[in-house]
Amino acid sequence: MPPITATDLPAPDAPDMRLHVLWQDEHLVAVYKPAGWLVHRTGLDAHETRFVLQTLRDQLGCHVYPVHRLDKGTCGVLVLGLHAEAARQLNQAFVQQQVDKHYLALVRGWLPEALEVDHALKPDDAPAHAQAQSAQTSLRCLARLESPEAFDARHAGTRISLIEARPATGRRHQIRRHLKHVAHPIIGDATHGKGPLNRWWARLLGQQRLWLHAHGLQLPHPVTGQRLQLQADWRTLAHLPDVQHWQALCALPGWQVCGELPEDLRLG
Repeated sequence: MPPITATDLPAPDAPDMRLHVLWQDEHLVAVYKPAGWLVHRTGLDAHETRFVLQTLRDQLGCHVYPVHRLDKGTCGVLVLGLHAEAARQLNQAFVQQQVDKHYLALVRGWLPEALEVDHALKPDDAPAHAQAQSAQTSLRCLARLESPEAFDARHAGTRISLIEARPATGRRHQIRRHLKHVAHPIIGDATHGKGPLNRWWARLLGQQRLWLHAHGLQLPHPVTGQRLQLQADWRTLAHLPDVQHWQALCALPGWQVCGELPEDLRLG
């Protein structure tokens, strides 16, 4: 694989203050949440100006209700209710594990072809005596890539894996914490990853970002009960900067495919 330079990945565009709607009816809406956006205002990030709830309310001209959340650095599919009862039903579907969530992530090292993680997690702000909550995530390696440049002198090169993560439970930072637990932290994860390695890959890839993408989910409709499949299909979202970053990453030469890829994902 030839050296990667900052010109290989597109630079972030000026922020577009409209959100891309993936699916909508009178009960719910699914949007693409860009990386760097918060779902709602919080005192923990008082200087941020981009919020999904406020932007979507103004964009649609109606109130919207949060159902689940994505971390600020995570991009992809986000579902919101358009009335209180729909939001309640959708939230119950998440609580009762009736939602199949599908994420893509770029991680350190070469992940095994498949890995089941069953590792209980405490909330980040829980006191020391708090009991950990059960948490399960299924991991699958999709492809592997090795840079000939060595980050660690003990190795000939530096390896990364493109993986699929399917969390069965919804603990805060679950995927990020489970990947850290199995020694394959997400590239760009400033909290649960490795700072020097993150900076090393950021230099090579030309992007300082969290490489975690909520690619899709399946859930029951809050009124009809029909199973909905909602996906951030990259073939129809190529105008979005996040998708351009991911597609440019996937276009790098040298990927070794080791699992079945999503239909909209092309490597090399």
